[in-house]
Amino acid sequence: MERIGARIRAERDGRRWTLAELAEASGVSKAMINRIERGESNPTAVVLGKLSAAFRLSVATLLDPEGEAAADAERVRRAGAAPQWLDPETGYVRRQVSGPGFPAEVAEIRLPAGAEVPYPAAAFAFHRQIIWVLDGHLTFREGETVHELAAGDTVELGAPAPCVFVNSTEQECRYAVVLVRGEAP
Repeated sequence: MERIGARIRAERDGRRWTLAELAEASGVSKAMINRIERGESNPTAVVLGKLSAAFRLSVATLLDPEGEAAADAERVRRAGAAPQWLDPETGYVRRQVSGPGFPAEVAEIRLPAGAEVPYPAAAFAFHRQIIWVLDGHLTFREGETVHELAAGDTVELGAPAPCVFVNSTEQECRYAVVLVRGEAP
């Protein structure tokens, strides 16, 4: 919790933004941002999506405790050493698979049974992404379009739209997100 708060504070300070400026840019209240920065609250996936969009960073970059420019001395990243984040509201777990020096960001997501995680369109504005379902079933709502995805299925995200990841089954869904920087189509 303290790491993500320090990371958000560092991003805000680096831009010389006040709490009010970040709140206005993200749609997250000043009080919530302040609690996150002080390590008193762990952001939900929704809040994290809004903050990453305001900073024009991917969620993975925002979660990386060493920052985007950190050099990874090892090319082998052990499963237990990969940065991981848990959404306190849904139990959604995001594990960063690729290191900060790799040109694409790869994350493994574990979406618990019955969980629903929305992200605002702005979280997808400066990235190209593909979702790849590894295990289970994922209902992926991309704006008005609904994609029903089974293990092995992929979807390439289109123009930025509000997205919702839904696991309406009784089993965990595991999927990968592969992201590259660049304007979305």
